[in-house]
Formats: sequence, structure tokens, C-alpha cells
Amino acid sequence: MTWRGSVSIPDRIFGTLVYCFAVYDTVFFGSFLLQQFPIFNFLLIPALPVGLTYSLLGTLLGPLGRFGSFLVFILLFALVVRNDRVSHFIRYNAMQSILIGILLALAGIIMQYVLIPALGRSGLLIETLYNVLFLGGLAASYFSIIQSALGRYAEIPTISEAAYSQVRW
Repeated sequence: MTWRGSVSIPDRIFGTLVYCFAVYDTVFFGSFLLQQFPIFNFLLIPALPVGLTYSLLGTLLGPLGRFGSFLVFILLFALVVRNDRVSHFIRYNAMQSILIGILLALAGIIMQYVLIPALGRSGLLIETLYNVLFLGGLAASYFSIIQSALGRYAEIPTISEAAYSQVRW
């Protein structure tokens, strides 16, 4: 949407950092693929700071620590997405990262409570769905990271439209 070079370097950096949360959300679905191809673990490097933050929150908050990701979601939404003093580029990317995480969480809930009880914990269909969600989440996240680093708005069908509708100019 914007011309290359029209977004400042700090905005590009912060626009890419928010996608670390989306990469972290894909880790759950990577179990089957990462067991078969451990070389792909390098794709999860951006998720390391998020995992450390969540574990630190778990240590600090005690039993409430399991709500660390929800707390970070609320803080990111309230302090970044809804803050008009933050540039539109960062707010848009934060909202898109949140939406990717929400879609992955919904897919995880459907898998856990509908498909796995009906089909069993393992099997070709379950493994395929996990792999598709893992690779799809990583592809969306890394595409967005690259576009943000270039200073462009990452346009992902439907997700970007929802992000635009939530982020005020």
C-alpha cells in the first residue's frame, strides 16, 4: 500500500517484531513435521523471545501464568492497536499478527474438541491438518515479516481486510 522507503526504519523493525507472536502460535502445530524434519527448527527462532517472555510471566504470575499469552494479547491490542499515537504501519501489523494468532487458536480448539475425539490423536488426516496449519501460519508470518521489513503492508486475503477494519487512521 505504501511506496517503498516511505516507512521509517524503527516502524519497520517494530512492524516485523510483532510477528514473532504469530510464529510462536504456530509452534503447537509443528510437532509432527518437526519430528520428521528437525532441520525446520530454525524457522522457529523468532518465537524464542516470545517463549521466554511467556515463561517469565508464568514464573512471575504463578498460577495465573497460563494466561500470559492472553495478557500479552490484551496489552498489545490496548496499548498498540488502539493507540493513535503509534504509527498506522505498526498498529496494522500488530493487528494482523493478532488475527493470525486468533485463527490458529480457533483451529486448535476445533482440532482438540471436534476432530481429535472423532478421528483419534494420530493418523494421516490429523497429521496433515497439523502440518497445513503449521506451514500456513509460518508462511503468513514470514510473508508479513518480509513485507514489513521492506516497508510494505502485507496483504493477506481476508486477514488484512479484518486488520484494516480494526485499525483507525
